Amino acid sequence: MTRAGAEAGRRWGSAVGVPRQVSLLRERGFRLYWSAQSVSLVGDEINILAIPLAAVVLLDAGAAEMGWLTALALLPSLLLSIPGGAWADRQTSRRRAMIVADLGRFAAVASVPLAYAWGTLTLAHLFVTELVVGALTVLFRVCNHHVYASVVAPERYVDGNALLSGSRSAAAVAGPSTGGALVQALSAPFALLVDAVTYLVSALCLGGIRAQEAPPAARGESGLADGLRWVKANRTPALLLAGVAMLSLCHTFLMTLFVLYGTTVLGLGPGVLGAVFAAFGLGGLAGAYVAPRAVRRIGLGPTVVTGFVGFSLPLLLVPLADGPMPLVIAAVSAAQLGAGCGVTVLDIAANSYLIAVIPPTLRSRVMGVVQTANFGVRPVGAVLAGILGSVLGLRPTLWIGTVGAVLSVLWITASGVPRVRKPPGSAVATPRRASS
Repeated sequence: MTRAGAEAGRRWGSAVGVPRQVSLLRERGFRLYWSAQSVSLVGDEINILAIPLAAVVLLDAGAAEMGWLTALALLPSLLLSIPGGAWADRQTSRRRAMIVADLGRFAAVASVPLAYAWGTLTLAHLFVTELVVGALTVLFRVCNHHVYASVVAPERYVDGNALLSGSRSAAAVAGPSTGGALVQALSAPFALLVDAVTYLVSALCLGGIRAQEAPPAARGESGLADGLRWVKANRTPALLLAGVAMLSLCHTFLMTLFVLYGTTVLGLGPGVLGAVFAAFGLGGLAGAYVAPRAVRRIGLGPTVVTGFVGFSLPLLLVPLADGPMPLVIAAVSAAQLGAGCGVTVLDIAANSYLIAVIPPTLRSRVMGVVQTANFGVRPVGAVLAGILGSVLGLRPTLWIGTVGAVLSVLWITASGVPRVRKPPGSAVATPRRASS
């Protein structure tokens, strides 16, 4: 952030009677960034429900096909996050790359309702769409933290992340319920038109930001392996990422099979599924409110641990769901509500820690490693979920995933994260490059 922007952030943050988080929205750069993120998040939530429903309801996809559909959406995170991060660290304007990614995602998502209208929609089309959107999302994400750091002062990282997580949670409330209603009224493909338009709005908002980003790394100092070297040299972030990877891998079992499990085993319709997904967002709103207060009261590291436990434990209610329909709906809704709160607390605390501790010249390369740990393991989880769901059945597979998610907290308890009280500076080890 520019010096004037940082001073403005501190001035607004200290204004009498102005809430710390609300004050950030008075800064034009952050407001545009927040608006871009918020509007596209609503569309993303519609996408999460509409594309799987299109595959299941219109194209008769089974567990294996659902596994591949999810895997293709996440495969770019595994293959492209690290090289994408190295590329982003060399750019002078990561914001411009984010705008290109938004426009590309608009075109890809809009192709689905067009193909359906022409009677040519196939599973192959959905597979390609998810692969393209996944690749462009990787580009967007590896550039994202540079732009975030340009519009938020370091001492406001927790407050800014809380606002973004609040938007994510509000989108999780509005998106699935809106998506469920749109799917029932218009069919799943046409619900995606809303998602496509949100990418256009996001691009327009990003185009209005004028904040100065961190300078690019020199070409000779932006090797692909530098992010991995930094993680290897710093034990606490390394163990945090190991826990994130295990949690993400196991949660993907639930992500991949939930729609199929909900419709075929539990007998939930699109409207009810939308309402259940919305409970996740309601929990997230609570988490966005709780997280900054938890950080101030118990410290940043203990809040990360609380988020891990709060996210994973409620998921056990999903394979436990059985019996009368009201009890089933209550169980899966409670699972989504609790998990939504826990993951939001985890996201706010962990993201604030990582963005503070990573050196600016390595930010995209390390975030490429972070994205690989968080998202890159998911295609593996999706394929495993599809295979195990076909062989063992849906409920046993969900048990494997949810129990594994709970056990992921063991990585964090073995690290230095629980002892971290405040967002650290980026004065951690920067490894030397291997001589050529």
